[in-house]
Amino acid sequence: MTILEITNISLIAIASGLVGTFALMRRMVLAADSVSHIALPGLGIAILFKINPLIGGAAALLLGALLIWFLENKTTLNTDVIIGVVFSASLAVGSLLTSGEELIEALFGQSRAGTNFELLAGLISAILIIAFILLFKEKLTISLVSPELAKVTGINTERLSLYFLLIFALTIILGLKFLGVLLVGSLIIVPAAVGRNLGGSINSALLISALTGALSVFVGYFISSAYQLTFGPIVISVATVLFLLSLLKK
Repeated sequence: MTILEITNISLIAIASGLVGTFALMRRMVLAADSVSHIALPGLGIAILFKINPLIGGAAALLLGALLIWFLENKTTLNTDVIIGVVFSASLAVGSLLTSGEELIEALFGQSRAGTNFELLAGLISAILIIAFILLFKEKLTISLVSPELAKVTGINTERLSLYFLLIFALTIILGLKFLGVLLVGSLIIVPAAVGRNLGGSINSALLISALTGALSVFVGYFISSAYQLTFGPIVISVATVLFLLSLLKK
């Protein structure tokens, strides 16, 4: 991996940790794993038409986020139920459309280096996600703690929920290439759990989550390079070890 790729993945990991902190507050952190599977039909269709699979996966995830937001506001179902239904349908369709080597890469990520355009787009997108979370963290916190108070203070909770779902989906899209459908959700879940264990406030939780994501990438890179191991699983394994260590806190 090049320095640009490591920087790219590190920023994605930081963004994932920040997004995961609010996903945990919203009690949809486990949805990260389910939402990532929504990319499968898009990946399969892209492979069939011989185009970049990431484009298909990104389109499927963005459409899935819009569908989840629409059903969330038009029905009385909980978000996790809606995500579960969309996830099940996507997994079934995606499994039918994707097979062989392409399926393995879709599930566990690609070892091939990305193009300069992909890396630049990833860098810019990760920076935008980080900027969004930092700029809207107060509004996100208020809307999650007390939706009624948020409305009284003039916060459009429906629009903010849509923005967050789109950012959530974009974060997953960025990690698809390196971690694949099965592991990308873990980069949102595990660092956020570490931040929850060690953080005493929302700011400290955000900081610890971001640092955990970045540290997992750096340590995972050196281990995978030294022992010729697959990068994605090593990164998540390192993050899991950090989570276990965080449990030692009294």
